[in-house]
Amino acid sequence: MLNEENSQKIGTLYIVATPIGNYDDLSHRAIATLSQVDLIAAEDTRHTGKLLSHFGIKAKTFALHDHNEKQKAQQIIDQLNQGLNIALVSDAGTPLISDPGYAVVNLCREQGAHVTPVPGACAAITAVCCSGLPTDRFQFIGFTPAKSKARQDFFTEAVNSGITSIMYESTHRIMASLDDLALALGDEQQVVFAKELTKTFETFFNGSVSELKQFLTDDPTKQRGEIVLMLAGKPKQIDDVPPEARKMLALLESEMPMKKACGVVAEYFGMKKNALYKTIIEEKE
Repeated sequence: MLNEENSQKIGTLYIVATPIGNYDDLSHRAIATLSQVDLIAAEDTRHTGKLLSHFGIKAKTFALHDHNEKQKAQQIIDQLNQGLNIALVSDAGTPLISDPGYAVVNLCREQGAHVTPVPGACAAITAVCCSGLPTDRFQFIGFTPAKSKARQDFFTEAVNSGITSIMYESTHRIMASLDDLALALGDEQQVVFAKELTKTFETFFNGSVSELKQFLTDDPTKQRGEIVLMLAGKPKQIDDVPPEARKMLALLESEMPMKKACGVVAEYFGMKKNALYKTIIEEKE
């Protein structure tokens, strides 16, 4: 339900997540919010119109996209100050996650306007939770760059981060990106590919870059749709043990065997357990 007290004084901007494929993923709260707000700011009003029609929601929509959101931001705040409640939606998933809305929310925060989330689907989170990659630490790094050299650097930096990296890719660029991934990290680099999440032709593929390229070449239809790529981070080499790691080791050493302590510390700091243990043992000799 909308905040009645706020609606009487000053409006609220609701950041509403919409389904990434399956309409049944739209939450009851999201349906109630979209039904009750005065206006809906949509990335594509025609696309959002189909969603609203499906749920029998009659609401006034206006376009808010990459090309006009800076101009619309102040207008939205003025409408909130007049007591209007506004929902912001993207074509699919959670707004602002590689979608428009940042300029509006940023200005709202600067000017003290009330912004609240109505959470739901997000392709990045939906993909990584089924990827089989480590999820204790991960980063979402948006769409891959448009140019080849920049993509190669992008992939290298992602893997060298030491944590799982999640990125989006477009249909028309997926094969070129995989070529660059192979150039940067080798044909045997492991990658997880996900497409059409929650839809009829949802697909996950775990394997090497060369295997994924063959998989997509054998059936070009699998190159179509909304694509998420994921890479595991490369464990950091033990050139020097950070002071924080040494401090943790000292605390754990009195409670457990050194090898087990090294395992705990290595996992926490993204290091190789055996390399850390070898370094510590060599220092003690």
